[in-house]
Amino acid sequence: MVTTTEPYSVLITDDDPACRQSMKEIIEPQGFSTLLAESGEEALDIVQHHTVHVVVTDVNLPRISGLEVLKMLRQFREQLPCILMTADATAEVMRQAFLAHAYSVIPKPVNKHVVLYTVVRAIGRAYGQPPATPQATQPPAETLNPPRQ
Repeated sequence: MVTTTEPYSVLITDDDPACRQSMKEIIEPQGFSTLLAESGEEALDIVQHHTVHVVVTDVNLPRISGLEVLKMLRQFREQLPCILMTADATAEVMRQAFLAHAYSVIPKPVNKHVVLYTVVRAIGRAYGQPPATPQATQPPAETLNPPRQ
């Protein structure tokens, strides 16, 4: 279990600047710090050089997909929780996410409550006591389809 006085950090990876910004606006007001990446390569570099507690990445990225980023992260940060976002949550994407040990898959467009609930649960599972955030204490009404629990 990790204890820290610093806020938990969330890496948000999406090639769409508006999506990165909206995710930042959802996550930061809840007391998390955020790091932003526009590509899979940049995400991998950030994880190697900064403290990252959770990765939230789009599946569809140029050159290196979010699934490939997840697989590469497992080589040097095996227990780092990774949450995938996708507008194309097909059975095949879900199967691949499960095989790659994603924490969860969030459908796009994202729901603020689903994002916060999923991030808080991922932190709680990986690091012990989840952080208290006012908007993430109750499960969202929407059904989540996490690849593993």
